[in-house]
Amino acid sequence: MRAKLDYLLAMLLTVTIIVLLIVGKQAHAEGYIIGAEDMVQISVWGNPELSVHVPVRPDGMVSMPLIGDVKAEGRTPLELKKAVEKELTRYVKAPVVSVTVTAVNSFKVFVFGDGVPKGVAMLSDTTGSTAGGQAATGTTMSGQITLKRNTTLLQLLAQLGSISNMDLPNAYLLRVGKKVNVNFEQLVLKGDYSQDVKLEPNDIIYLPGGFSNRIRVSGAVKTPGTYNYSEGMTTLDAVLAAGGFTDYASQNNVLVARKEGEEIQNYNVKLKDVLNGDIAKNFPLKPGDVVTVKTSWF
Repeated sequence: MRAKLDYLLAMLLTVTIIVLLIVGKQAHAEGYIIGAEDMVQISVWGNPELSVHVPVRPDGMVSMPLIGDVKAEGRTPLELKKAVEKELTRYVKAPVVSVTVTAVNSFKVFVFGDGVPKGVAMLSDTTGSTAGGQAATGTTMSGQITLKRNTTLLQLLAQLGSISNMDLPNAYLLRVGKKVNVNFEQLVLKGDYSQDVKLEPNDIIYLPGGFSNRIRVSGAVKTPGTYNYSEGMTTLDAVLAAGGFTDYASQNNVLVARKEGEEIQNYNVKLKDVLNGDIAKNFPLKPGDVVTVKTSWF
């Protein structure tokens, strides 16, 4: 008798846990806003002939037997459930309806610019949308990505692949026609995660390219930034393009960082000697070089 009671209590506990998990999952799903192209399962208890598994049409509607079109877009699953039950009361006594979003296809963001890595394919329509927010392999470098889950800006950039040609200082994120205050360079190069915003449907991300054909100048110069590379450009040319040295520049302590293969090589350039007539020390640059002028307090 005792063993039987323990068994019944164990079974009751298991059922309770399962119910709580289901309710919790449904409560979480109820906060989702249904969008066009999402797939929804609408089940009518005791009336399988009225149940449907359909996509939300571009006009935001879904079609059901007896009641015809019902607006789904912009509603949560719970709101759609109540709307369907209300319509069905004309034909079914006390209808019990459940609504489940089985596929999220409405969470789209748009990426464009020649800084998007080559080989990344995005779509201009919904056919074959990329799953899980991951970009498929192909040749188109601008277009639409369908995300299957909440995604941050940094996660999206990581999915796109190489950032070597992205002009991060000039990249931007548009939301509802306005620029979002986010610094791509701080986020990617300096790990400032306060810049890692959560993406929203219909966000537009512009990723300009050409960084591999430019020179980056930083440190003790008057106007640090990214500058176009020109044939025969030297370290002194880059510093002058950036407005010249500041008062605290260590003119003989200028570092040129250059990617050679998989490694970064650093070259120390003595520009003070160059300015004093030793032109041979005016180190020639290559596209993609980073010039950093060190600071001296003495």
